[in-house]
Amino acid sequence: MVTDTIADYLTRIRNASRAGHRVVEIPASNLKKEITKILFDQGYILSYKFEDDKVQGTIKIALKYDKLTKEPVIKKIERISKPGLRKYASNANLPRVLNGLGIAIVSTSHGVMTSKQAKAENVGGEVLCYVY
Repeated sequence: MVTDTIADYLTRIRNASRAGHRVVEIPASNLKKEITKILFDQGYILSYKFEDDKVQGTIKIALKYDKLTKEPVIKKIERISKPGLRKYASNANLPRVLNGLGIAIVSTSHGVMTSKQAKAENVGGEVLCYVY
């Protein structure tokens, strides 16, 4: 049994990209689906597919690599708010990752979004992870 499903999701992506895998399969949840959509929109993954079976369903993510150096596009993906210590930020204190080169994924009352989008909508929330 996994207690922190978001950390498991991020770890599966991190391990698959470091191992050079093209596709990674992850058990689905609504929060993971939203994070996957953000990663795709921001250009960190090549594509994704949600597969529903009778029980839970899976997310298939095609990882993205640099064409010349064959290095993964995701250099670092790190969990910030953990079940034992939640990290919240108001709209004025939303983090900037790598001086704007990375993204922070935030769970707000308006849904899951990047910190830039949350700042534009003037909402704060729980800082889930950093990606760069």
